[in-house]
Amino acid sequence: MRRRDREITDKAAIESIIRRSIVCRLGLSKGDQPYVVPLCFGYEDGTLYFHCAREGMKVDILRANDAVCVEFDIDQELVRGNEACGCAMRYRSVIAFGRASFVEGADAKRKALDVLMRQYSDESHEYSDDALAKVTLVKVDIESMTGKQSGY
Repeated sequence: MRRRDREITDKAAIESIIRRSIVCRLGLSKGDQPYVVPLCFGYEDGTLYFHCAREGMKVDILRANDAVCVEFDIDQELVRGNEACGCAMRYRSVIAFGRASFVEGADAKRKALDVLMRQYSDESHEYSDDALAKVTLVKVDIESMTGKQSGY
């Protein structure tokens, strides 16, 4: 990281940013073409989960290249300056790199869905066998993360 004065090194602070995020952005690469998509997600113990359609660009890219980058951000605020180039942005963010794989089996899918649902709700949920059979879930094993903040 170029700006060490903005780096967040505390793992608990980094994970707090992830837990407070509402949406993450998943970066994929198909050959030399980048693809970024916003997602609902769940995070637990260094692992990210998300669900998606059974087919589509995201699934096609992941089957060909499991390397991913994920971005989370919170507390965004524009700080206006007296001049156009004097503006700044306050934020806290995390960038993570990892490998994606498809979650298989009813028990593993239930666990992944529970993690995902806890990101947005404290309620418990039940999943029918039919729903589990139809849902595609992806697990990202995070290999590295960095946190950054500005204006705090």
